[in-house]
Amino acid sequence: MKIKFFKKEKNFKKAKSHLSPNLYWKLFIFVIFIVIIFSSFFGYYLFMQIDKELILSTSGIGGSVEIVKKERIKNVLEYFSIRAEKSNQILNHPAPIVDPSL
Repeated sequence: MKIKFFKKEKNFKKAKSHLSPNLYWKLFIFVIFIVIIFSSFFGYYLFMQIDKELILSTSGIGGSVEIVKKERIKNVLEYFSIRAEKSNQILNHPAPIVDPSL
């Protein structure tokens, strides 16, 4: 009984394929390059359009300025003064320590 060993392949040539992967990489790089160029031009175009726009002041939109009443200002100042007093009371008089042993 004779054991057949695999024959050594002496010819390792690539089989000719119809489409080369190298072509796809070149095409991919070309498309990416074109996209980068177009996005750069588009970004520059948008920047120039925004730079040309006229910026209107907010006071000219309504035509009139809202007047703040003195009573509202006094109420707000009173509210903050009460809060300041409460904060000072808390800082100056700390809470008594509760002794859990009692």
